[in-house]
Amino acid sequence: MNNLTEAFRHSMAQDESPEDDSVVSNDFSTTVGALILGLVFLLGVPGNFFIVWSILARARRRSVTTLLILNLACADGFLMALTIFFIIYLAKQSWVFGTAMCKGLFYLCNVNMYASIFLITLMSVHRLVVVVLPRRTSAKISRKVVRRIILGMWLLVAVTALPSLVFRDVREDKDERNKTRLVCAPNHTLPRYVRFQYSLETVAGFILPYAVIITSYVLILRRLRETKFRRKVRSEKLILAIVVMFCLFWLPYHVINMIQVAAEWYKEGSPRRETLEYIYQSSRAITSALAFISSCANPVLYTFAGKSYIRKNGLGFMARLFEGTSLDQTATKRGKDVTLSDVDSGAASLSAQNGR
Repeated sequence: MNNLTEAFRHSMAQDESPEDDSVVSNDFSTTVGALILGLVFLLGVPGNFFIVWSILARARRRSVTTLLILNLACADGFLMALTIFFIIYLAKQSWVFGTAMCKGLFYLCNVNMYASIFLITLMSVHRLVVVVLPRRTSAKISRKVVRRIILGMWLLVAVTALPSLVFRDVREDKDERNKTRLVCAPNHTLPRYVRFQYSLETVAGFILPYAVIITSYVLILRRLRETKFRRKVRSEKLILAIVVMFCLFWLPYHVINMIQVAAEWYKEGSPRRETLEYIYQSSRAITSALAFISSCANPVLYTFAGKSYIRKNGLGFMARLFEGTSLDQTATKRGKDVTLSDVDSGAASLSAQNGR
């Protein structure tokens, strides 16, 4: 996620270094970038913090799915709050916050990328446990256990994102008018560092998590086909929508990552390298913009998912939506296990109440 804001200020000129496209050197691109980030800030900050407020203040039932959504909203909301620094960067066309902030802000952006996909992976794995494993096994996965898993995930994310802290620095550069300015840009001194960082981003932040997600849903669908309760429960639909949307926003970004990595394997000046460099330099802007915008997309998704509650519950509509996911969990109620059939019956009852 290191190139998210650099992409908005992509220079159209071909320079000696493939990383010079991060330099703030184009008035049009920086203006468009500032407008996009401004829109993302206005939508993402209130949207994600509304989710946090809905869960903490209004939701009476907090399922495991809701707890994971809470962490996802906190991560995305915090990232959206950071966009104000990047808007100032674009407006001034110079990095004025120092080296520590340069490294720190882009490190936090990378942390958000990993946290988002890891949380979505945990949602899918939890659904797998609830649907596929025996009730006694799934009942042991309490919210306390899930909290420990989430804490471990955040520690793993903090370590995995460290390359973005190392390979980032402030340097002087000249713009189109030969004016010197400061830029916060990647500082890969060797090609293997480029290959390492972007390969790590794509493998750990996309390929492996999505392999787990796809495997989980294949097993879930196989299990549902073996039972007579084939109706998709509410949390199933919501999690699947989050997974699909994340893939649509992030897949192009990771494809460009791999194209940049592939370019580093060819000799400088070779036709194939020049072709690959042209592809990733010209495509980085739109793919990075999509990836950044994804952090403000979930509140829109939840609003559409819970629109049937708006008239009846007002500002509490999102809390009502998340309460619906609580009915989808395998739990213990008055000393009796709630089975998959109880889950579907609960979801059906909730839908019937909403349709009145």
